[in-house]
Amino acid sequence: MNDLDRRALNWPALPHAEWKDTQATLHMWLQIVGKVRVALAPWTNQQWHTTLHLTSRGLTSRPIPGGSGTVQIDFDLIDHQLLLAGSDGRRGRVALEPRSVADFYHALMAELAALGVEVEIHGSPNEVAEPIPFAENERDGSYDAVWVERYFQVLSSSGRVFEDFRGEFTGKCSPVHLFWGGMDLAVTRFSGRRAPEHPGGIPHLPDWVTREAYSHEVSSAGFWPGGEQHPHPFFYSYAYPTPADFSSARVEPDTAIWHADMGEFILPWDDVRLAEDPEATVMAFLRSTYAAAADLGQWDRGALEWGEGERPPVGGF
Repeated sequence: MNDLDRRALNWPALPHAEWKDTQATLHMWLQIVGKVRVALAPWTNQQWHTTLHLTSRGLTSRPIPGGSGTVQIDFDLIDHQLLLAGSDGRRGRVALEPRSVADFYHALMAELAALGVEVEIHGSPNEVAEPIPFAENERDGSYDAVWVERYFQVLSSSGRVFEDFRGEFTGKCSPVHLFWGGMDLAVTRFSGRRAPEHPGGIPHLPDWVTREAYSHEVSSAGFWPGGEQHPHPFFYSYAYPTPADFSSARVEPDTAIWHADMGEFILPWDDVRLAEDPEATVMAFLRSTYAAAADLGQWDRGALEWGEGERPPVGGF
């Protein structure tokens, strides 16, 4: 495989209009599994216990308390199966195929019950304009495996860069994880200082949840696959609270712009995938937007980052 073919595979086109029906279905399925995690896992700061994590085949809940020990729920987005594994050896599965959200919900709950996991989740989705209870949603049921695989490749390639970026920071930093409320993969750095109370206002999300997530100053970046109001995938970067003059900061690459309505810098996915070096392009965006947030916000960068030559190289010991 030559470099162009490899780039097309790892950084594919993901036009929202082409897979929006499949995206809507997958979004609801991700929310259902995420809510199982919320219902069973101990609370962790900034809601890190709620998120999903990348694997080499898709996304995972990681082990969460359930049944006689723990249970893990994995989206295999290559073979298109939802795989359940209990620490007692029992297993379950749900096929990822065209099926309604309601059908998926009932199938998953049945598999969990068979593994001895008793769980009740909040039955409606978050962060969507017209939430339909999962158990009643017969509207969304499209599933095109090709587009799901493309979405996964986008997450996988983005996640590799995010992990490298995360390793450059020595202060408190989130995992690279997927927030199922918006389907966005994100990584967040913290200054260590408390932040002013967040105003909230995210649709169908309690304000106390948002305020706990933003209890401390952050510089956060991620990838979002697009939606009805903004039907184009992009990378984003924002700070909370937003420092003065942040919107006019010079960031890289030149195609990155400040989106006033969203209050963040965005870098279109198509500009990245068509770049000569997509990974370097994303890294430049992450580094420059963080530097702008940290410098304008007067973070103590010397105490939060590796010094010159201090970060150990990749390799064994």
